[in-house]
Amino acid sequence: MESIINPPDRVRHIMQTLRQKGHEAYAVGGCVRDALSGKTPEDWDIATSALPEMVKELFPKTADTGLKHGTVTVLLDGEAFEVTTFRIDGRYEDRRHPERVEFTGRLEDDLSRRDFTVNSMAWSEKSGLIDPFGGREDLTAKRIRAVGHPNERFNEDALRMLRAVRFAARLGFDIDEQTLEGISANRALIVNISSERIREELNGILTAAYPMKFRLLRDTGLLKLIMPEIDALFDTAQNNPHHIYNVGDHSLHAVAAIENDKCLRWAMLLHDAGKAVTKTTDEDGIDHFYGHPARSVGISEALLKRLKFDNRSMERILRLIRFHDREILLRPKAVVKAVYAVGDDIFMDLLKVKMADMAAQNPSKLQKGIEYILGIERIYTQLKEEHYCFSLKDLAVDGNDLIAMGFREGKEIGETLTFLFEKVLEEPALNEKEKLKELAAHKSILDKLDDSCGIWKDRDDTIDSDASVSDIRNRGLEK
Repeated sequence: MESIINPPDRVRHIMQTLRQKGHEAYAVGGCVRDALSGKTPEDWDIATSALPEMVKELFPKTADTGLKHGTVTVLLDGEAFEVTTFRIDGRYEDRRHPERVEFTGRLEDDLSRRDFTVNSMAWSEKSGLIDPFGGREDLTAKRIRAVGHPNERFNEDALRMLRAVRFAARLGFDIDEQTLEGISANRALIVNISSERIREELNGILTAAYPMKFRLLRDTGLLKLIMPEIDALFDTAQNNPHHIYNVGDHSLHAVAAIENDKCLRWAMLLHDAGKAVTKTTDEDGIDHFYGHPARSVGISEALLKRLKFDNRSMERILRLIRFHDREILLRPKAVVKAVYAVGDDIFMDLLKVKMADMAAQNPSKLQKGIEYILGIERIYTQLKEEHYCFSLKDLAVDGNDLIAMGFREGKEIGETLTFLFEKVLEEPALNEKEKLKELAAHKSILDKLDDSCGIWKDRDDTIDSDASVSDIRNRGLEK
C-alpha cells in the first residue's frame, strides 16, 4: 500500500539532504494519509531529528515560521516546505497550546502527540510506512480514532473535538465509538476555544464533501454549546404537508443539496433559524411558521456576529435568508420586482437557495417545485437578454446626467433616480435617456411647486402624469 506514496522531487531532496548529514527525515501527517488514500496531497510536511538550527544550516533559503515549536520553512524554487523537529508537547494550560515543547530524538514520541491515528503515520524511502497507532487500519475502515485515550487528546486541545467532525465530513468517515464518547464527555471544554477558531472549523465541516456529518455536533452535545439556536431546530417538528423532517434535519439536507459555496451553505443552515420561535399549530394539528424569515434574519445576524464573520459574507447570507421564502409569480413584471428587492448580484443564488430548500422537503412536491424555479430562471434569463432594468445602475441616466440638469448632489439625486427606476419598473420602454430626463424635469418642477407656499394645496385640479414640462410650468404660473 505504501508503494503509492510518491513525494515530489523537492520533498525527496529535503529528506535526502537531511539523511546525508546523519539525521532522520520522514514525510508525516496528512500527506501520508492522503497519499495512502490515492489522493494528491496539498502539502508535504517533514519531521526530522535535526534541530532547527541544523536545518537552517543545510538549506540556503529558509524562513523562521515557527522556531518556538521547532518548525523551519525550507524554500525551494518558490515552494515552501515545513520541516519540524521531533518534539514532545508540554502541558496544555489553555486547552489549546502547549506551554512548552521539548525536542526528542524519537519519531514515535512525535507521532504520539498527534490528534488522530490517520494523521499519525510517517514514511521514508528507507523505512517505508511507520504506523505505531494503527492509522492504516483505521484509514481502510474509514474511521476517525484518537491517538491514545480520547480524554487526554481533547483535554490537551479542545479544538480537536471539532477537528474530528471536520475530518469525518471531509473524508466521509465515521468517528470511532470511544472517540465519540470522549467528545461528548469533554464537550464543555469547547468554551475555551476562540470564536474565530470555531468558525473556521464549522466552515470546514459545512464546505466538506459530506456536510451531513455536521449532525455529529448535535449528537455529541457540541452544537448546543456552540450554536444553541440551531440545536433547538432539531427539537422543532414540522407537521405539515410540505415537510418530512424536523427543522434541523431539513436544514442539513438543504445544506447537502446546494453547491459547495461557504455563504450558500451557511444560508441553508440558517434559513429557518426562526422557526423554533414562530411555530404555531392550528386546530387540525398542522404546524405553521408565520414570519419566520424575518426572525431567522435576526437570529442569524446575532449568531454570525458572535462567530466574527466578515461583513461582506454576513450581508450576503442574511439577504438570502430574508428572501428565501418570498413568492415570485411567473410573470416578467413580478420577476423584475423580485430582482430589484433581492438584488441582481445574488438573484441566481436565491434561486439555488429556493431549489435546495425544496429538495429538502416532501419529495412528492419536488417536481412541481423544480418546474416553478426553472420557470423563474427562464423569465429572468430572457429579461437579461432583453436588457431589462433590474437596478439603478441599469437606468439610461445616472447621477452625472442629473447634475448636468441642475439637480443637487445627495438626497435629491438619490430620490430622483429611485423615482425614475420605479417608473421604468412599471413601463420598461421609458428606459431611454431623453425620456428619463424629461421625467426627471417633470418631477423636479412638481416638487418645487409643491414646496412653494402651498401653491398646490388650495387647488382642486391635478397634474396629468402625461403632461409635458412646459404644460406643468404654464399651469403653475396661472395662479
